[in-house]
Amino acid sequence: MNRAFNPTNLRHLGGVLRRFQSTLVVAEHANDQLTPITLNTITAASQLGGDITCLVAGTSCAKIVEQISKVQGVKKVLVAQHDSFKGTLPEELTPLILATQQQFNFTHICAGASAFGKNLLPRVAAKLDIAPISDITEIKSPDTFVRTIYAGNALCTVKCNEAVKIFTVRGTSFEAAATEGGSAASEDVATSASAGVSEWIEQTLTKSDRPELTSAKVVVSGGRGLKSGENFKLLFDLADKMNAAVGASRAAVDAGYVPNDMQVGQTGKIVAPELYIAVGISGAIQHLAGMKDSKTIVAINKDPEAPIFQVADYGLVADLFKAVPEMTAELSK
Repeated sequence: MNRAFNPTNLRHLGGVLRRFQSTLVVAEHANDQLTPITLNTITAASQLGGDITCLVAGTSCAKIVEQISKVQGVKKVLVAQHDSFKGTLPEELTPLILATQQQFNFTHICAGASAFGKNLLPRVAAKLDIAPISDITEIKSPDTFVRTIYAGNALCTVKCNEAVKIFTVRGTSFEAAATEGGSAASEDVATSASAGVSEWIEQTLTKSDRPELTSAKVVVSGGRGLKSGENFKLLFDLADKMNAAVGASRAAVDAGYVPNDMQVGQTGKIVAPELYIAVGISGAIQHLAGMKDSKTIVAINKDPEAPIFQVADYGLVADLFKAVPEMTAELSK
């Protein structure tokens, strides 16, 4: 018997399907501290509908499990602790995620679009014979996502027909999930023997009193206009007055002015602070791709035709060697 089309029935079916969605968020952490991009990823996962489960793998993860269990929107925390997970090597985590997927049959698997997520999820996708979607900036529906292409100059809407949707999330495109109010249950998952193809030796981190670049509320970045690494002291002095992080364009990094962990851009770090100050940066599209989501952008450049002024909220056409010390002096008063 034929039935007339009823939009109400279609909406009801859509609601039923959303209730069957289940998402696995792979948590990124350093055993004692949760990486902020995980909270942005949880927000993205919540837009899919259905249950959210977080996987915490590592050694001595009790503090991280406690943090995630309080995050709003998380229903369950899966915990895998083993010496082989030290350093969260992708070669060791991939078999764990595959076993977890076989047990729980998630419809979506995601992680932040950081070095961790970009290294891990393509391996998982390859093992599942699935095409992953990288660096998404928006979720239209459980199977439709938006990501940037051409260094951020165009948006691409991607519909995924895979049985399991695997994607990484651009943290700057989603608000961080609330870290209070949740009450997720935790559950231990079985761990297999070490894959034995890689071994974590050590990690040496650069220590700084300034905020971390990707999470700072204020970022001061310098470009080739600074002419030398010694002149970056102008930016360091200004940043210290503003409690800001210091970044750089690829041109400044390639010229050897500063180390590459300070690079902001398509091939560097993606930032979206409350205030971004670009000093001596012309504004190549690759750099803009890494900072144009900043809430307020200030550009200082002696070239009035510099492309950076096209995205800046405030622009100052001036010699940076005069303007920056004057700003620092004003902040010192």
